[in-house]
This record gives sequence, structure tokens and C-alpha cells, in this order.
Amino acid sequence: GSIPSLQNPRLQANGCFLFPVDACLGVEGLPQSGTGQTSIFCGVNAPKIIGQHFGPYPYSTLVPIIKEKNIFKHFLDKKQYVSFVNAYPKIFFDYIKSGKKRLSATTLMCQLNGMRLNKAADVWRGKALTAEITNERWNQKLGYSLPIISPEKAAKRLLRISSQNAFTLYEYFLTDHIGHGRYGDEFEQILNNLDRFLYGIFERMDYKNSTLVICSDHGNLEDISIKMHTLNPALMIAAGKNAKAISQQVNDLTQIKDAVIKLFK
Repeated sequence: GSIPSLQNPRLQANGCFLFPVDACLGVEGLPQSGTGQTSIFCGVNAPKIIGQHFGPYPYSTLVPIIKEKNIFKHFLDKKQYVSFVNAYPKIFFDYIKSGKKRLSATTLMCQLNGMRLNKAADVWRGKALTAEITNERWNQKLGYSLPIISPEKAAKRLLRISSQNAFTLYEYFLTDHIGHGRYGDEFEQILNNLDRFLYGIFERMDYKNSTLVICSDHGNLEDISIKMHTLNPALMIAAGKNAKAISQQVNDLTQIKDAVIKLFK
């Protein structure tokens, strides 16, 4: 198949659409995760609001906006089920208990909505996923003894959880670490696990009744010759029931939330 590029940015095959999404949002500088994720999940131009790209955590001025406009709140206000599938290790909860408050946009959304954050026990029970898919890094780096699961099994778990909710979110960020030049010795394994995980989702998802949206908040993995973010568009993929509509409605990060919400009207 074809490989997306700046010269060939849009691809379509078998009910899946791959297309570029503007992450710069009219603000100078390199896009960052704090403002990028706020833009995605709240439907606002976060860098324009604060006058700069900022990250990896949301700028303090954005917290009230995240509280009022985050996508989880939209569904919860309508009494619909949502799930943030990621689990957090004990070291994170110790960090929270210490009084420190530097949280990612996704974690902050959960906290502001009173949503329970998944723990290692939830991974054991098959009700959550670690952010690295297979649990290997938790065991190697954090001293856990979680069962190692294949990317395919992780894909099945995510699909099972998503079938029980109106909106399900899973966050993966090892690709960002690779883009910053970290984990060089694990480059092939990380990308192979991600490929198998995504293939497992594409192979097994219900294309007639569900919609899958995959999006980055900035560019960086596409150019590993540098160890920083890029000005390139973020990559977005839509598959399933409303994939074509998503691909036609979204041109920048601020339009993703509303495009998702429209699927339920």
C-alpha cells in the first residue's frame, strides 16, 4: 500500500481514511501536548487562548476550560457511559498523594469529572490496559508481575471495553518517546507491538456499528532525524461506520471533539 507523505497526505482503503490534521492552529512555534490535547478533547484553540504552544501538561489558564468543555463531561452530562482505558502504576498515585498537580490533559479530564483511574488490579482483571500495551515495561521498569499479553489480546480487550461504552479513550505515547530519541534500542519492538495492536483492532472491529478515531496531537515520529516536535500535520485515521464523515469534517485539532459528538446526534 501507499505511505502517507506531505505530497500524498490522504489515503483511503476498506472503510478507513487517513488524512492530515493541522496542529499548529495559527500559532507560531512547535505544537506541544498540553495545548494540543486540550484542543482535541475540548474543541478549543488552546494555543491561541494562551498565546503559545505549551506542554507536556496543560497551562494553568486552561484548567477551567478543560473542566467545562472536555469530551468526557459531554457524555457524562447526557448519562452516557465513557471509559478511559489506561491504567496507572502505584508510583503515579503516590505522586498525586504528595500534592503535586502536574497532570496530563487526559488524566486531568478524569479527575475533574470524578472518574476513577484504573490501577494495576484492573489490568489483572482484564478491565484496563497499560500505556505500553503488553505490560512488559511495567514489569521490567516498575517491578510488577503482570501477565504479558500479546498486542492482539490487548486489541480484543480494548474492543470489548469499547462495546460497553458510548465513548472510549485509550492513550498511547511511546511513539512520542521514540520521536524524542528515547528507547532507541527498543525502536523496532515498540513499533511492531503498535502495528500488531492496531491491526488487531482493524481486523476485529465492528465497522457497521462503531467508529474508530486515531489522532496525534503533534508531529514528531515521522522525522526521527531530530529529537523534537515538528511543524508537520498530525496524522489522523478514521475507520468504521462514520469514518468518511469524520475525514470530511476534521481539518485541525479543534474540530475533532465536535466531529465525534455529531456521531451521536
